[in-house]
Amino acid sequence: MAKTKTTFFCQNCGTQSAKWQGQCTSCKQWNTIAEEVIQKAEKASWDISQTNTSATIRASKPQKVSEISTNAEARINTQNKELNRVLGGGLVPGSLTLLGGEPGIGKSTLMLQIALQLPYKTLYVSGEESAQQIKMRAQRIHPNSEHCYVLTETKTQHIFRNIVQMQPDIVVIDSIQTLHTDHIESSPGSISQIRETTTELIKFAKETATPVILIGHITKDGNIAGPKILEHMVDTVLQFEGDRNHIYRILRANKNRFGSTSEIGIYEMQGSGLREVSNPSEILLSKNEEELSGTAIASTLEGMRPLLIEIQALVSTAVYGTPQRSATGYNAKRLNMILAVLEKRAGFKLGAKDVFLNITGGISVDDPAIDLAVVAAVLSSNVDITIDKTMCFAAEIGLAGEVRPVNRIEQRILEAEKLGFESIVISKYCKLPKQTYGIQIIKLGKVHDVVKHLFA
Repeated sequence: MAKTKTTFFCQNCGTQSAKWQGQCTSCKQWNTIAEEVIQKAEKASWDISQTNTSATIRASKPQKVSEISTNAEARINTQNKELNRVLGGGLVPGSLTLLGGEPGIGKSTLMLQIALQLPYKTLYVSGEESAQQIKMRAQRIHPNSEHCYVLTETKTQHIFRNIVQMQPDIVVIDSIQTLHTDHIESSPGSISQIRETTTELIKFAKETATPVILIGHITKDGNIAGPKILEHMVDTVLQFEGDRNHIYRILRANKNRFGSTSEIGIYEMQGSGLREVSNPSEILLSKNEEELSGTAIASTLEGMRPLLIEIQALVSTAVYGTPQRSATGYNAKRLNMILAVLEKRAGFKLGAKDVFLNITGGISVDDPAIDLAVVAAVLSSNVDITIDKTMCFAAEIGLAGEVRPVNRIEQRILEAEKLGFESIVISKYCKLPKQTYGIQIIKLGKVHDVVKHLFA
Protein backbone atom coordinates (compact mmCIF):
# COMPACT_ATOMS: atom_id res chain seq x y z
CA MET A 1 0.00 0.00 0.00
CA ALA A 2 1.47 3.32 -1.06
CA LYS A 3 1.88 5.99 1.55
CA THR A 4 -0.94 8.53 1.72
CA LYS A 5 0.04 12.16 1.86
CA THR A 6 -1.66 15.53 1.83
CA THR A 7 -0.76 18.43 -0.39
CA PHE A 8 -2.30 21.77 -1.39
CA PHE A 9 -3.48 22.82 -4.85
CA CYS A 10 -4.64 26.15 -6.23
CA GLN A 11 -8.17 25.62 -7.56
CA ASN A 12 -7.63 28.39 -10.13
CA CYS A 13 -4.35 27.50 -11.83
CA GLY A 14 -3.41 24.09 -10.38
CA THR A 15 -0.14 25.17 -8.69
CA GLN A 16 0.96 22.72 -5.99
CA SER A 17 2.09 24.02 -2.58
CA ALA A 18 3.66 22.31 0.40
CA LYS A 19 1.48 24.24 2.88
CA TRP A 20 -1.64 26.36 2.93
CA GLN A 21 -1.32 30.08 2.17
CA GLY A 22 -3.81 32.84 1.59
CA GLN A 23 -2.58 33.93 -1.85
CA CYS A 24 -1.41 31.71 -4.70
CA THR A 25 2.18 32.55 -5.64
CA SER A 26 1.53 31.74 -9.30
CA CYS A 27 -1.79 33.36 -10.29
CA LYS A 28 -1.95 35.82 -7.34
CA GLN A 29 -5.56 34.86 -6.51
CA TRP A 30 -6.72 34.90 -2.90
CA ASN A 31 -8.35 32.00 -0.99
CA THR A 32 -7.97 29.49 -3.84
CA ILE A 33 -5.60 27.07 -2.05
CA ALA A 34 -7.36 23.84 -1.01
CA GLU A 35 -6.05 20.70 0.69
CA GLU A 36 -6.29 17.41 -1.18
CA VAL A 37 -5.34 13.89 -0.19
CA ILE A 38 -3.31 12.20 -2.89
CA GLN A 39 -1.81 8.74 -3.15
CA LYS A 40 0.74 7.44 -5.58
CA ALA A 41 -0.63 4.49 -7.54
CA GLU A 42 1.42 1.32 -7.86
CA LYS A 43 -0.22 0.51 -11.19
CA ALA A 44 -2.36 2.68 -13.44
CA SER A 45 -5.98 1.81 -14.09
CA TRP A 46 -5.24 1.24 -17.76
CA ASP A 47 -2.57 -1.42 -18.23
CA ILE A 48 -2.49 -3.01 -21.65
CA SER A 49 -0.48 -5.99 -20.43
CA GLN A 50 -3.37 -7.03 -18.19
CA THR A 51 -5.93 -7.03 -21.02
CA ASN A 52 -6.85 -9.34 -23.87
CA THR A 53 -7.03 -6.58 -26.45
CA SER A 54 -5.19 -7.03 -29.74
CA ALA A 55 -3.62 -3.54 -29.56
CA THR A 56 0.16 -3.44 -29.50
CA ILE A 57 2.54 -1.00 -27.82
CA ARG A 58 4.78 0.74 -30.32
CA ALA A 59 8.39 0.73 -29.17
CA SER A 60 10.20 4.07 -29.41
CA LYS A 61 13.76 4.41 -30.62
CA PRO A 62 15.88 7.32 -31.86
CA GLN A 63 15.52 8.15 -35.55
CA LYS A 64 17.22 10.54 -37.91
CA VAL A 65 15.01 13.42 -38.98
CA SER A 66 15.64 12.54 -42.62
CA GLU A 67 14.42 8.96 -42.03
CA ILE A 68 11.14 9.85 -40.34
CA SER A 69 8.12 9.04 -42.49
CA THR A 70 5.92 12.03 -43.34
CA ASN A 71 2.89 10.04 -44.47
CA ALA A 72 -0.25 11.62 -43.04
CA GLU A 73 -2.24 9.43 -40.66
CA ALA A 74 -5.62 8.28 -41.85
CA ARG A 75 -8.32 10.33 -40.16
CA ILE A 76 -11.70 9.11 -38.97
CA ASN A 77 -14.60 10.84 -40.69
CA THR A 78 -17.04 12.07 -38.03
CA GLN A 79 -19.89 12.38 -40.58
CA ASN A 80 -20.11 16.04 -39.53
CA LYS A 81 -18.61 18.48 -42.05
CA GLU A 82 -18.34 21.39 -39.60
CA LEU A 83 -16.52 19.31 -36.98
CA ASN A 84 -14.26 17.79 -39.64
CA ARG A 85 -13.34 21.29 -40.83
CA VAL A 86 -12.44 22.50 -37.33
CA LEU A 87 -10.43 19.33 -36.56
CA GLY A 88 -8.53 19.61 -39.84
CA GLY A 89 -10.17 16.71 -41.68
CA GLY A 90 -11.45 14.37 -38.96
CA LEU A 91 -10.37 12.58 -35.79
CA VAL A 92 -6.77 11.35 -35.64
CA PRO A 93 -6.38 7.82 -34.18
CA GLY A 94 -4.96 7.99 -30.67
CA SER A 95 -5.77 11.69 -30.24
CA LEU A 96 -7.36 13.31 -27.18
CA THR A 97 -9.86 16.09 -27.93
CA LEU A 98 -11.25 18.40 -25.23
CA LEU A 99 -14.55 20.21 -25.87
CA GLY A 100 -15.43 23.11 -23.55
CA GLY A 101 -18.40 25.44 -23.35
CA GLU A 102 -20.92 27.11 -21.06
CA PRO A 103 -23.63 25.06 -19.32
CA GLY A 104 -26.61 24.43 -21.58
CA ILE A 105 -24.83 25.54 -24.76
CA GLY A 106 -25.19 22.09 -26.40
CA LYS A 107 -21.89 20.24 -25.78
CA SER A 108 -23.53 16.94 -24.80
CA THR A 109 -26.08 17.26 -27.62
CA LEU A 110 -23.31 17.74 -30.20
CA MET A 111 -21.24 14.80 -28.97
CA LEU A 112 -24.24 12.48 -28.65
CA GLN A 113 -25.37 13.47 -32.14
CA ILE A 114 -21.94 12.62 -33.56
CA ALA A 115 -21.79 9.34 -31.60
CA LEU A 116 -25.18 8.32 -33.01
CA GLN A 117 -24.21 9.15 -36.60
CA LEU A 118 -20.82 7.43 -36.64
CA PRO A 119 -20.61 4.11 -38.50
CA TYR A 120 -18.00 2.94 -35.96
CA LYS A 121 -18.47 1.26 -32.60
CA THR A 122 -18.69 4.22 -30.20
CA LEU A 123 -18.82 4.19 -26.39
CA TYR A 124 -20.55 7.22 -24.84
CA VAL A 125 -19.63 7.41 -21.14
CA SER A 126 -21.88 9.73 -19.13
CA GLY A 127 -21.20 10.70 -15.55
CA GLU A 128 -23.87 13.39 -15.41
CA GLU A 129 -27.03 11.86 -16.93
CA SER A 130 -28.82 8.54 -16.61
CA ALA A 131 -29.25 6.15 -19.52
CA GLN A 132 -32.94 7.07 -19.70
CA GLN A 133 -32.15 10.78 -20.11
CA ILE A 134 -29.67 10.02 -22.89
CA LYS A 135 -32.22 7.75 -24.60
CA MET A 136 -34.84 10.56 -24.57
CA ARG A 137 -32.39 12.93 -26.23
CA ALA A 138 -31.26 10.28 -28.71
CA GLN A 139 -34.84 9.71 -29.87
CA ARG A 140 -35.07 13.38 -30.87
CA ILE A 141 -31.69 13.44 -32.61
CA HIS A 142 -31.16 10.08 -34.31
CA PRO A 143 -33.57 7.40 -33.10
CA ASN A 144 -31.94 4.39 -34.82
CA SER A 145 -28.26 3.65 -34.20
CA GLU A 146 -26.68 0.21 -34.00
CA HIS A 147 -23.13 1.39 -33.25
CA CYS A 148 -23.55 3.66 -30.20
CA TYR A 149 -23.26 2.19 -26.69
CA VAL A 150 -24.07 4.15 -23.53
CA LEU A 151 -22.32 3.63 -20.20
CA THR A 152 -23.25 5.58 -17.06
CA GLU A 153 -20.15 5.35 -14.88
CA THR A 154 -17.69 7.68 -13.16
CA LYS A 155 -14.96 5.35 -11.85
CA THR A 156 -12.15 4.88 -14.36
CA GLN A 157 -11.45 1.29 -13.24
CA HIS A 158 -14.99 0.26 -14.25
CA ILE A 159 -14.82 2.27 -17.47
CA PHE A 160 -11.61 0.58 -18.61
CA ARG A 161 -13.01 -2.84 -17.70
CA ASN A 162 -15.93 -2.22 -20.07
CA ILE A 163 -13.59 -0.84 -22.74
CA VAL A 164 -11.51 -4.02 -22.64
CA GLN A 165 -14.61 -6.17 -23.12
CA MET A 166 -16.18 -3.98 -25.82
CA GLN A 167 -13.08 -2.63 -27.65
CA PRO A 168 -14.76 0.49 -29.12
CA ASP A 169 -13.37 2.49 -32.04
CA ILE A 170 -14.15 5.88 -30.40
CA VAL A 171 -14.74 6.88 -26.76
CA VAL A 172 -16.66 9.97 -25.60
CA ILE A 173 -16.42 11.07 -21.94
CA ASP A 174 -19.12 13.40 -20.53
CA SER A 175 -17.58 14.96 -18.57
CA ILE A 176 -13.95 14.79 -17.40
CA GLN A 177 -14.82 16.65 -14.16
CA THR A 178 -17.10 13.78 -13.03
CA LEU A 179 -14.49 11.00 -13.32
CA HIS A 180 -12.49 9.68 -10.39
CA THR A 181 -9.93 6.95 -9.80
CA ASP A 182 -9.26 4.84 -6.70
CA HIS A 183 -5.59 5.80 -6.77
CA ILE A 184 -6.42 9.38 -5.71
CA GLU A 185 -8.48 9.92 -2.58
CA SER A 186 -9.63 13.46 -3.30
CA SER A 187 -13.15 14.22 -4.53
CA PRO A 188 -14.17 14.17 -8.25
CA GLY A 189 -13.49 17.44 -10.03
CA SER A 190 -10.45 18.30 -7.93
CA ILE A 191 -7.12 19.22 -9.48
CA SER A 192 -5.43 15.91 -8.72
CA GLN A 193 -8.40 13.80 -9.90
CA ILE A 194 -8.69 15.63 -13.23
CA ARG A 195 -4.95 15.31 -13.82
CA GLU A 196 -4.80 11.62 -12.92
CA THR A 197 -7.88 10.53 -14.88
CA THR A 198 -6.74 12.48 -17.94
CA THR A 199 -3.32 10.82 -17.72
CA GLU A 200 -4.96 7.37 -17.69
CA LEU A 201 -7.09 8.27 -20.72
CA ILE A 202 -4.05 9.59 -22.61
CA LYS A 203 -2.18 6.33 -21.94
CA PHE A 204 -5.17 4.32 -23.19
CA ALA A 205 -5.59 6.47 -26.33
CA LYS A 206 -1.90 6.41 -27.33
CA GLU A 207 -1.37 2.67 -26.70
CA THR A 208 -4.50 1.53 -28.55
CA ALA A 209 -4.75 4.29 -31.23
CA THR A 210 -8.32 4.98 -30.09
CA PRO A 211 -9.51 8.61 -30.31
CA VAL A 212 -11.01 9.95 -27.08
CA ILE A 213 -13.26 13.02 -26.85
CA LEU A 214 -13.59 14.72 -23.45
CA ILE A 215 -16.31 17.20 -22.53
CA GLY A 216 -15.16 19.81 -20.00
CA HIS A 217 -16.90 22.46 -17.93
CA ILE A 218 -15.75 26.08 -17.97
CA THR A 219 -15.35 28.66 -15.23
CA LYS A 220 -17.18 31.99 -15.02
CA ASP A 221 -14.21 33.58 -16.80
CA GLY A 222 -14.75 31.33 -19.82
CA ASN A 223 -11.70 29.11 -19.20
CA ILE A 224 -11.91 25.33 -19.00
CA ALA A 225 -12.30 24.28 -15.36
CA GLY A 226 -9.39 22.46 -13.80
CA PRO A 227 -5.64 22.94 -14.00
CA LYS A 228 -4.20 24.70 -17.02
CA ILE A 229 -2.03 21.64 -17.56
CA LEU A 230 -5.16 19.82 -18.77
CA GLU A 231 -5.14 21.90 -21.97
CA HIS A 232 -1.43 21.16 -22.45
CA MET A 233 -1.95 17.40 -22.07
CA VAL A 234 -4.62 16.99 -24.77
CA ASP A 235 -4.03 17.24 -28.53
CA THR A 236 -6.98 19.45 -29.45
CA VAL A 237 -8.98 22.02 -27.46
CA LEU A 238 -12.35 23.00 -28.95
CA GLN A 239 -14.55 25.83 -27.69
CA PHE A 240 -18.31 25.74 -28.23
CA GLU A 241 -19.60 29.31 -28.13
CA GLY A 242 -22.91 31.06 -28.46
CA ASP A 243 -25.72 32.73 -26.59
CA ARG A 244 -28.40 30.52 -25.07
CA ASN A 245 -30.94 33.17 -26.13
CA HIS A 246 -29.99 32.68 -29.81
CA ILE A 247 -30.11 29.57 -31.95
CA TYR A 248 -26.65 29.77 -33.55
CA ARG A 249 -23.51 28.16 -32.11
CA ILE A 250 -19.88 28.55 -33.18
CA LEU A 251 -17.27 25.80 -32.78
CA ARG A 252 -13.65 26.95 -32.91
CA ALA A 253 -10.28 25.35 -32.12
CA ASN A 254 -8.13 27.07 -29.49
CA LYS A 255 -5.41 24.43 -29.95
CA ASN A 256 -4.91 21.78 -32.61
CA ARG A 257 -1.78 19.69 -33.04
CA PHE A 258 -3.11 18.18 -36.26
CA GLY A 259 -4.50 21.21 -38.09
CA SER A 260 -5.21 24.93 -38.18
CA THR A 261 -6.67 26.86 -35.24
CA SER A 262 -8.28 29.52 -37.44
CA GLU A 263 -11.20 27.41 -38.69
CA ILE A 264 -14.75 27.73 -37.34
CA GLY A 265 -17.85 25.58 -37.57
CA ILE A 266 -21.36 27.04 -37.34
CA TYR A 267 -24.45 25.19 -36.08
CA GLU A 268 -28.10 26.03 -35.64
CA MET A 269 -29.83 24.65 -32.53
CA GLN A 270 -33.11 22.96 -33.41
CA GLY A 271 -35.53 20.62 -31.66
CA SER A 272 -34.00 17.66 -33.52
CA GLY A 273 -30.42 18.57 -32.60
CA LEU A 274 -27.75 20.79 -34.12
CA ARG A 275 -28.00 21.54 -37.84
CA GLU A 276 -24.80 22.25 -39.74
CA VAL A 277 -24.79 25.68 -41.39
CA SER A 278 -22.89 25.11 -44.63
CA ASN A 279 -23.48 28.69 -45.82
CA PRO A 280 -22.75 31.01 -42.85
CA SER A 281 -23.55 34.12 -44.90
CA GLU A 282 -27.25 33.21 -44.59
CA ILE A 283 -27.17 34.12 -40.89
CA LEU A 284 -24.78 37.08 -41.20
CA LEU A 285 -26.73 39.00 -43.84
CA SER A 286 -30.07 40.67 -43.13
CA LYS A 287 -33.07 39.86 -45.29
CA ASN A 288 -34.42 43.43 -45.32
CA GLU A 289 -36.29 44.32 -48.49
CA GLU A 290 -36.25 48.01 -47.57
CA GLU A 291 -33.05 49.88 -48.39
CA LEU A 292 -31.48 51.48 -45.32
CA SER A 293 -28.54 53.82 -44.98
CA GLY A 294 -25.58 52.91 -42.80
CA THR A 295 -25.19 49.30 -43.95
CA ALA A 296 -22.48 47.75 -46.11
CA ILE A 297 -21.45 44.17 -46.94
CA ALA A 298 -17.86 43.00 -46.39
CA SER A 299 -16.18 39.89 -47.79
CA THR A 300 -14.02 38.39 -45.05
CA LEU A 301 -12.25 35.13 -44.23
CA GLU A 302 -12.36 32.89 -41.15
CA GLY A 303 -9.54 30.40 -41.59
CA MET A 304 -10.00 28.99 -45.10
CA ARG A 305 -13.72 29.85 -45.22
CA PRO A 306 -14.91 33.04 -46.96
CA LEU A 307 -17.85 34.82 -45.34
CA LEU A 308 -20.06 37.74 -46.33
CA ILE A 309 -20.97 39.82 -43.27
CA GLU A 310 -23.07 42.92 -42.80
CA ILE A 311 -21.62 46.06 -41.21
CA GLN A 312 -24.07 48.49 -39.58
CA ALA A 313 -23.12 52.04 -38.63
CA LEU A 314 -25.00 54.91 -37.00
CA VAL A 315 -23.63 58.46 -37.09
CA SER A 316 -25.51 61.15 -35.19
CA THR A 317 -24.88 64.54 -33.63
CA ALA A 318 -23.30 64.24 -30.18
CA VAL A 319 -25.76 65.08 -27.42
CA TYR A 320 -23.04 65.49 -24.81
CA GLY A 321 -19.81 67.42 -25.03
CA THR A 322 -17.66 64.36 -25.73
CA PRO A 323 -18.74 62.26 -28.75
CA GLN A 324 -19.18 58.54 -28.17
CA ARG A 325 -17.37 55.80 -30.07
CA SER A 326 -18.78 52.29 -29.70
CA ALA A 327 -18.05 49.10 -31.68
CA THR A 328 -19.56 45.63 -31.29
CA GLY A 329 -17.62 42.79 -32.91
CA TYR A 330 -14.95 45.19 -34.19
CA ASN A 331 -11.80 46.69 -32.70
CA ALA A 332 -12.73 50.08 -31.20
CA LYS A 333 -9.18 51.42 -31.63
CA ARG A 334 -9.25 50.58 -35.32
CA LEU A 335 -12.60 52.36 -35.62
CA ASN A 336 -11.03 55.51 -34.13
CA MET A 337 -8.17 55.23 -36.63
CA ILE A 338 -10.57 54.96 -39.60
CA LEU A 339 -12.57 57.96 -38.37
CA ALA A 340 -9.35 59.97 -38.14
CA VAL A 341 -8.44 58.96 -41.72
CA LEU A 342 -11.88 60.04 -42.97
CA GLU A 343 -11.54 63.42 -41.28
CA LYS A 344 -7.98 64.02 -42.44
CA ARG A 345 -8.01 62.52 -45.95
CA ALA A 346 -11.65 62.77 -47.04
CA GLY A 347 -12.70 66.03 -45.31
CA PHE A 348 -15.61 64.62 -43.29
CA LYS A 349 -16.14 66.39 -39.95
CA LEU A 350 -16.87 63.45 -37.66
CA GLY A 351 -15.08 64.78 -34.57
CA ALA A 352 -18.30 66.17 -33.05
CA LYS A 353 -20.53 63.19 -33.88
CA ASP A 354 -21.39 59.93 -32.13
CA VAL A 355 -20.39 56.84 -34.11
CA PHE A 356 -21.78 53.37 -33.35
CA LEU A 357 -20.69 50.28 -35.26
CA ASN A 358 -22.10 46.75 -35.18
CA ILE A 359 -21.31 43.49 -36.98
CA THR A 360 -24.52 41.49 -37.36
CA GLY A 361 -24.76 37.84 -36.34
CA GLY A 362 -23.00 38.29 -32.99
CA ILE A 363 -19.52 37.42 -34.27
CA SER A 364 -16.21 39.24 -33.80
CA VAL A 365 -13.98 39.88 -36.81
CA ASP A 366 -10.35 41.01 -36.82
CA ASP A 367 -9.78 40.75 -40.57
CA PRO A 368 -8.45 44.12 -41.88
CA ALA A 369 -10.27 43.48 -45.17
CA ILE A 370 -13.52 44.79 -43.67
CA ASP A 371 -12.06 48.30 -43.26
CA LEU A 372 -13.48 49.48 -46.56
CA ALA A 373 -16.98 48.23 -45.65
CA VAL A 374 -16.70 50.09 -42.32
CA VAL A 375 -15.81 53.28 -44.20
CA ALA A 376 -18.75 52.80 -46.57
CA ALA A 377 -21.22 52.14 -43.72
CA VAL A 378 -20.04 55.17 -41.69
CA LEU A 379 -20.21 57.53 -44.67
CA SER A 380 -23.58 56.14 -45.75
CA SER A 381 -25.04 56.87 -42.33
CA ASN A 382 -23.39 60.28 -42.17
CA VAL A 383 -24.86 61.52 -45.48
CA ASP A 384 -28.00 59.34 -45.15
CA ILE A 385 -27.61 57.77 -48.59
CA THR A 386 -28.13 54.04 -49.08
CA ILE A 387 -25.52 51.77 -50.67
CA ASP A 388 -26.55 49.35 -53.40
CA LYS A 389 -27.41 45.99 -51.77
CA THR A 390 -25.74 44.11 -54.62
CA MET A 391 -22.33 45.70 -53.86
CA CYS A 392 -19.75 44.38 -51.36
CA PHE A 393 -16.27 45.47 -50.25
CA ALA A 394 -12.90 43.82 -49.55
CA ALA A 395 -9.94 46.09 -48.85
CA GLU A 396 -7.83 47.54 -46.04
CA ILE A 397 -7.53 51.27 -45.30
CA GLY A 398 -4.10 52.77 -44.62
CA LEU A 399 -3.25 55.88 -42.60
CA ALA A 400 -2.47 57.81 -45.77
CA GLY A 401 -6.02 57.18 -46.99
CA GLU A 402 -4.97 54.55 -49.52
CA VAL A 403 -7.07 51.48 -50.29
CA ARG A 404 -4.69 48.59 -49.68
CA PRO A 405 -4.90 45.05 -51.13
CA VAL A 406 -5.72 42.00 -48.96
CA ASN A 407 -4.72 38.37 -49.22
CA ARG A 408 -6.66 35.66 -51.06
CA ILE A 409 -8.79 38.19 -52.90
CA GLU A 410 -9.86 35.62 -55.50
CA GLN A 411 -11.66 33.52 -52.87
CA ARG A 412 -13.51 36.60 -51.64
CA ILE A 413 -14.59 37.51 -55.18
CA LEU A 414 -15.82 33.99 -55.96
CA GLU A 415 -17.83 33.83 -52.72
CA ALA A 416 -19.51 37.17 -53.49
CA GLU A 417 -20.26 35.97 -57.02
CA LYS A 418 -21.73 32.70 -55.68
CA LEU A 419 -24.08 34.59 -53.36
CA GLY A 420 -25.45 36.73 -56.16
CA PHE A 421 -23.65 40.05 -55.65
CA GLU A 422 -23.25 42.11 -58.81
CA SER A 423 -20.15 44.18 -57.91
CA ILE A 424 -17.25 44.15 -55.46
CA VAL A 425 -14.96 47.06 -54.56
CA ILE A 426 -11.29 46.15 -54.07
CA SER A 427 -7.91 47.88 -54.17
CA LYS A 428 -6.52 48.80 -57.57
CA TYR A 429 -3.20 47.32 -56.44
CA CYS A 430 -4.62 43.77 -56.23
CA LYS A 431 -3.09 41.27 -58.64
CA LEU A 432 -5.81 39.08 -60.10
CA PRO A 433 -5.32 36.06 -62.35
CA LYS A 434 -6.33 36.59 -65.95
CA GLN A 435 -9.79 35.10 -65.91
CA THR A 436 -13.31 36.38 -66.31
CA TYR A 437 -15.65 36.70 -63.35
CA GLY A 438 -19.43 36.89 -63.35
CA ILE A 439 -19.25 39.89 -61.02
CA GLN A 440 -18.16 43.46 -61.75
CA ILE A 441 -14.83 44.28 -60.11
CA ILE A 442 -14.36 47.94 -59.14
CA LYS A 443 -10.76 48.93 -58.39
CA LEU A 444 -10.10 52.08 -56.34
CA GLY A 445 -6.92 53.53 -54.87
CA LYS A 446 -7.86 56.30 -52.41
CA VAL A 447 -10.58 56.98 -49.84
CA HIS A 448 -11.81 60.05 -51.74
CA ASP A 449 -12.20 57.78 -54.82
CA VAL A 450 -14.50 55.59 -52.73
CA VAL A 451 -16.54 58.63 -51.66
CA LYS A 452 -16.81 59.84 -55.27
CA HIS A 453 -17.87 56.39 -56.51
CA LEU A 454 -20.51 55.77 -53.81
CA PHE A 455 -22.05 59.21 -53.37
CA ALA A 456 -21.31 61.09 -56.59
